[in-house]
Amino acid sequence: MKLNRLKTAVLFFGTVLFISSSLFGQNKHQNPEKPPTIEKLFKDLDGNEDGKLSKKEIKGPLKDHFDEIDTNEDGFLTKEELEKAPKPKERKPQKEMN
Repeated sequence: MKLNRLKTAVLFFGTVLFISSSLFGQNKHQNPEKPPTIEKLFKDLDGNEDGKLSKKEIKGPLKDHFDEIDTNEDGFLTKEELEKAPKPKERKPQKEMN
């Protein structure tokens, strides 16, 4: 009788420990997404390799703020303009809804 209770208790607490470590431990290993470097942006987006990015070549948040970053209003983004642009805020991981 005591052996059955002990087995049940061990099984119960083992299951609780496994579930809690799975639920609460998953955010521990997630890294917040960091913005790409300027060099990486040009490598990935500068399709014609002319050293500047046109509005057609870019996407995402950069495209949304194109006119703000294009300070000389020539229709292209250069590395210098990107270096002077306001840095995006780091994204925080979203909490799961229960």
